[in-house]
Amino acid sequence: MKSVYCLAVVLALVLGTAPACAMQDSDQEGDTAMAKDGAQDTADTMYAVGLAMAQGLAQFHLTEEELQSVKEGLTDGVLGNEPRVSLQEYMPQIQQLAQERAQAAAAKEHEAGAAYLEQAAAEDGAVKTDSGMVYQVLEEGTGASPKESDQVKVNYKGTLTDGTVFDSSYDRGQPATFALNQVIPCWTEGVQHMKVGGKAKLVCPPDLAYGDRPAGSIPPGSTLTFEVELLDVTPQPAADTAGQGMDQGTENGTAQEPPPSGAGN
Repeated sequence: MKSVYCLAVVLALVLGTAPACAMQDSDQEGDTAMAKDGAQDTADTMYAVGLAMAQGLAQFHLTEEELQSVKEGLTDGVLGNEPRVSLQEYMPQIQQLAQERAQAAAAKEHEAGAAYLEQAAAEDGAVKTDSGMVYQVLEEGTGASPKESDQVKVNYKGTLTDGTVFDSSYDRGQPATFALNQVIPCWTEGVQHMKVGGKAKLVCPPDLAYGDRPAGSIPPGSTLTFEVELLDVTPQPAADTAGQGMDQGTENGTAQEPPPSGAGN
C-alpha cells in the first residue's frame, strides 16, 4: 500500500495531477496535500525567478525566435553543457545589442510621447510650461505651496502613455516623503505650483524625467504622467537636504520603479 501511495505522490508532482488512490487513509491524504502544496510553492518560486530574469531581458525586446536562443543558452549554462559560443567573446556583442535595442525603443517612445504630450496640453485647464511639461489642476488646494528646498509629503500614481501603472503610493498604502530638490525635474517644477490639499496631473517629457535610459519598468525615452496629491509641506534649509536624495532610478532606496520619491536629478 505504501508503494502505491508513493507512486501516486510522484505522479502528482511530475505530471501535475492527482491520481485516484482508493487505498489512502486520512493521514495519507493529508501528506499528499502537503507534498502538493510544497511542490506548487517551489514551482511558483521558480516561476518568479523566470519573471525576474524577464525583467533583466526586457531591454532586448526579444522576438519569439530570439527567446528560444536565450532558452538554449540558459539550459546549457544551468546543466553545465558545452556552450556553443564563448561568453567572454560575446560580451561586446551583448552590450552593443542592448544599446541598439534601447536606442530603437527610445526613439519609438519619443514619437509616441510627443503626440501624447500635445494631446494632454489641449485638455481643459492644462498648461504647457516653458520647460515642456504639462501641468493640470485636478483639485485646487488651500494650504501652502512648497519651495524647491522644502520637504513634501504626497500620494501619487505614475502611468505610461498606454495607461500602465508603473508606480503608486496608493498601492503601497503609504504616502511618500522627500525633498523636492532631490527628484526628477518635472516633479521639482510641477509640485511647486501646487498647494497643500490639492491634486494635479503632471505630464513629463523624457528630458524632464528619466531620459533615454530604462528605469525599472519604465522604457527608455518614456513620457510619464503623474497624478499627485500634496498632503504636507515641511520647510527646510537647502543645506539640510543636500546629499539626502537617492540616485535616479530607485524608489525609497529599494531599486524598484523610480519616480518620484527616490528619483535624483
